[in-house]
Amino acid sequence: MHSSFKIINGTLLTPYRMLPRGTVVVEQGVITAVLEQGVDAPDLPEIDAQEKYVSPGFIELHVHGGGGHDFMDGSVEAFLKIAETHARFGTTAMVPTTLTSSQEALFNTLELYEEANGANQRGAKFLGLHLEGPYFAMSQRGAQDPRYIRNPDPAEYRDIIRRANGSVTRWSIAPELPGALEMGRFLRSEGIIASVAHTEAIHEDVVLAAENGYSLMTHLYSGMLGVTRRDAFRYAGAVESAFLLDEMDVEIITDGIHLPPPLLQLIYKIKGPDRIALITDAMRAASLPPGDSILGPLDNGLKVLVEDGVAKLPDRTAFAGSVATADRLVRTITQQAKVPLLDAIKMASSTPARIMGHENQIGSLTVGKAADVVLFDENIEINMTIIDGKVVYSQS
Repeated sequence: MHSSFKIINGTLLTPYRMLPRGTVVVEQGVITAVLEQGVDAPDLPEIDAQEKYVSPGFIELHVHGGGGHDFMDGSVEAFLKIAETHARFGTTAMVPTTLTSSQEALFNTLELYEEANGANQRGAKFLGLHLEGPYFAMSQRGAQDPRYIRNPDPAEYRDIIRRANGSVTRWSIAPELPGALEMGRFLRSEGIIASVAHTEAIHEDVVLAAENGYSLMTHLYSGMLGVTRRDAFRYAGAVESAFLLDEMDVEIITDGIHLPPPLLQLIYKIKGPDRIALITDAMRAASLPPGDSILGPLDNGLKVLVEDGVAKLPDRTAFAGSVATADRLVRTITQQAKVPLLDAIKMASSTPARIMGHENQIGSLTVGKAADVVLFDENIEINMTIIDGKVVYSQS
């Protein structure tokens, strides 16, 4: 299909309403019209949606891998295969995410990202890198490698940003660590999102962080404290801070396992769809059958067991990562948490686009945006994925 066409006979999910039997007109990869039933459309090749939903493509802010690959595997092929894998499940743009690692592995990933971003790919497009670590609280590290966890070092992180040459767009940090507030100010000055993550912070720490450049919570509830007690006194934790600070955006893993439906409902009720981004936080086993896998790079990553729709430590004492895909995120939050479909799509598309500063280019079915479009049925099973007006996946 050429990059100029029209999608007909679908239920369009616009930022404002569901539009039954509407038409989306795409010319040279850009949306040029969104039309109601019966309105004449230009004479262009047609994609018949066959009454399926027509949605903006899903935007993934936090993903480590999929299809048997990890972004830290040390190859351009891994980047491209992950992007192709997630495109099959409706993701049209993503932020590749690192794990806490050696500097050598990180610098190699920075270089490979630039090469992969310039390659001719048939998968989700890249929106910059997300560095997850190494500046974390050891007690909240989760599956992050403890050998490399440390406090922020200005010489180190400034060198990383210099080497990244503009490719780093967000960085997850524990804001209570010595030097973390200074780092937040530096990242903000560089136009990079500072995100609260893997942290022992209490409310007072998070307020300071928000005043010093932090604007996002990485996988809310995971790797952070709720209400805690110190010397018999109770303190609000990072979780409560996310609710109290209206301007703080949050991302949530809606695989139905990391957060049960009541917590999803609570987050949705308090934060609302304009402040929530759905994320997979997926590792390499996403889209693969259950069994043994590896979190992180193949050569020295953490062995994990994938069962019950999630990655676990081999002794089953804790989760070790997600194996979700974007369709599952939307399916879970609509079917289990009973969130309206339009709000779920907003949390999977326009809100992530706004968080990443791309709201004028992607994230909704509106005129002037890139033609990043997904067709799916009532069970959120993906029928077609279109990126920049090109069909990159189709069931038929």
